[in-house]
Amino acid sequence: MAGLAPTFGRGAMTNHWVDIKNADVILVMGGNSAEAHPCGFKWVTEAKAHRKARLIVIDPRFTRTASVADVYAPIRTGTDIVFLGGVINYLLTNDKIQHDYVRDYTDMSFIVREDFTFVDGLYSGYDESKHGYPDKSTWDYERGDDGFVKVDATLQHPRCVYNLMKTHYARYTPEMVEKTCGTPREQFLKICEMLASTAVPQRAATILYALGWTHHSVGAQMIRTGAMVQLLLGNIGVSGGGMNALRGHSNIQGLTDLGLMSNLLTGYMTLPGQQEQDFEGYIAKRALQPLRPNQLSYWQHYRAFFVSLMKAWWGDAATAANNWAYDYLPKLDKSYDLMQGLELMYQGKMNGYIAQGFNPLAAAPSKAKTAAALAKLKWLVIMDPLATETSEFWKNHGEYNDVDASRIHTEVYRLPTTCFAEENGSLVSSSRVLQWHWWGAAGPGEARSDLEIMGGLFVRIRKLYQTQGGKYPDPIVNLSWLYANPESPTAEELAKEYNGCALADLPDPKDPTKVLVKKGEQLAGFAQLKDDGTTASGCWIFCGAWTQAGNQMARRDNDDPTGIGQTLGWAWAWPANRRVLYNRASCDASGKPLDPTRKLIAWNGSTWSGPDVPDFKLDEPPENGMGPFIMQAEGVARFFVRDAMVEGPFPEHYEPFENPLGFNPLNPHNPRAVSNPGARVFDDDRAMFGTVAQYPHVATTYRLTEHFHYWTKHVRLNAILQPEQFVEIGEDLAHELGIANGERVKVSSKRGYIVAVALVTKRIKPLMIQGKKVQTVGIPLHWGFMGLAKPGYLTNTLTPSVGDGNAQTPEFKSFLVKVEKV
Repeated sequence: MAGLAPTFGRGAMTNHWVDIKNADVILVMGGNSAEAHPCGFKWVTEAKAHRKARLIVIDPRFTRTASVADVYAPIRTGTDIVFLGGVINYLLTNDKIQHDYVRDYTDMSFIVREDFTFVDGLYSGYDESKHGYPDKSTWDYERGDDGFVKVDATLQHPRCVYNLMKTHYARYTPEMVEKTCGTPREQFLKICEMLASTAVPQRAATILYALGWTHHSVGAQMIRTGAMVQLLLGNIGVSGGGMNALRGHSNIQGLTDLGLMSNLLTGYMTLPGQQEQDFEGYIAKRALQPLRPNQLSYWQHYRAFFVSLMKAWWGDAATAANNWAYDYLPKLDKSYDLMQGLELMYQGKMNGYIAQGFNPLAAAPSKAKTAAALAKLKWLVIMDPLATETSEFWKNHGEYNDVDASRIHTEVYRLPTTCFAEENGSLVSSSRVLQWHWWGAAGPGEARSDLEIMGGLFVRIRKLYQTQGGKYPDPIVNLSWLYANPESPTAEELAKEYNGCALADLPDPKDPTKVLVKKGEQLAGFAQLKDDGTTASGCWIFCGAWTQAGNQMARRDNDDPTGIGQTLGWAWAWPANRRVLYNRASCDASGKPLDPTRKLIAWNGSTWSGPDVPDFKLDEPPENGMGPFIMQAEGVARFFVRDAMVEGPFPEHYEPFENPLGFNPLNPHNPRAVSNPGARVFDDDRAMFGTVAQYPHVATTYRLTEHFHYWTKHVRLNAILQPEQFVEIGEDLAHELGIANGERVKVSSKRGYIVAVALVTKRIKPLMIQGKKVQTVGIPLHWGFMGLAKPGYLTNTLTPSVGDGNAQTPEFKSFLVKVEKV
């Protein structure tokens, strides 16, 4: 299994934590792993110690990660695509790419449609009135009479992806990087050379990133640009390589895996749109057919994944006659992400909201808008172990939350929950590894688990529908709820349900007279899922986590015979216990490992095998030419993305919506292409963007080692370690404003202000951007008006209400402020 969009878009490690030790070059960009992921950072130090790996850090601040780097380069926040685009230009111009890998495993030879264009920062199909690209039909390959993509193996065709990409990134010169990013040209070129050293099979580079890339209005495209660098170097699918998202929470990976986003089903399947009333049309759009001969395109099995999910949810009520309960699913007229939800509240169009393990007053963009939106609800339910700023939003906390409680009529209910240490269950790490944990203590007082609360709510809601009816009760009353205690399902029951079981005897494909899986038994993996209603699985990518042999997530065998960290007996990783995604790409076209010292899989003449689970059809001979990226219809990795990204097929630099220039250096003559034309922004929020004339300093938010988001300020030891809110300003800015270390400063944006202690530091220096000095301000995000630490302001008091158009992540990492001495 390969090519899941979230791998590059929303975040998961293509490789895994331990595999970092196998890298020869490590690029940390859009993250600060030594401070934000200190336990995982030990594998960086292992690589430096045992492989003499070179560590590169690119960050607006000189961080703890930068303090142990071989090369540190400053960058203006929000300009990462310019830097990475410059790397792409360097690699292509100087022919520093891994040719065999690029030729065999990417779409470089594919020919793009003749009517596809890119002019002055905008792609063909742009509609200014709709702030986006409603028509993406030109973003496609040319097809032959056989329906397959046209290719030019010589890479001479002017519209093959290779030449289009060379032209696109020709503007991203070292001089443009220096003028736009503020990175000195010599440092930039040194980093290019270090990365280019891995464009050979015997060397590998890994990229570690986090919210410093995702929290931008072009966040998903930043990540994709990094992936394109890695593909040019041949670093995807190999040990020591990869695009490795470092997730910020212990189970944030599990959140996206299980579809807890408004448009997702589990396993990264998607809900239908309002126009998709036809079930067969819904399936056909997602069951991608191969674009080249002899490609697997594993999403062809989408029907089996979907039908098995519907059987897990609705059991006997999901039948072929009703399209497996397809009509039970909502058909979305738009994405109902957090920003859309808050917009509906703000407009008075949403009555109630449940915040489960979530603190939106602190985590959503623009605290003022969020507070105003919450105040228009009829009811708000908080499920959390702690009293959060959201649960107390209606109370006056002085300067930190100055509200008139008498004017807020929202009924707020607090349902105290247990925490992970008081429950059994699984956590999914950045490495896609599901590890089972056992409860260590009982929950305090009357706290209940989330499962018990949600189970109790469902049972009562179902009873109301059964006794009183409703406009459309079927999806509720027919939901399969076969837990021993309906009001309190157990983690074990849910884990088995996610894995899935056989609903009828499943015949052995090799001998139909034999039964492979008996009715009622747990499935061994997602390859056993069927589209005829004989299997059920709550999350197809988790199929294999709890088999008939037991709980695979509870395994604790760390045996590693290869020495490269492939501990397949430790817990269980999705998919199929595979530790490195796309690992077929670690071999050449004949199936021989590119680097035998870091072997993942190999072709032995009859099958694929190795210290990892092959990400490939086990008996597919290499000479058949099947591509390693089997989740793509092309069978290869994409440099040119046809319709999956809202901004365009190639990543393009767009300025943050609040930027110090007022124009886009890459497209200086087009005012429509200053900021992302496909970003997530509502019309009433556009008036709330500040200008550099009003707010002359660039701000970025970040985390500290001593605190974990908004939770550990409730812990006395953490509150002692970092007791009071502060902001970081460089010595140069402090001198300009007459501010001494330890004095209090006011930091304002168009949305509000905060007051905090000034930490005057050498770690942030001014950058020269387009001949103008730009100052950066660093704002840690951990404070608020609840907890044991000294009360502080929520950081999102300052941040604008705008998000990435693909993943809707807010632009927390680059906005404009004004710093003043109090």
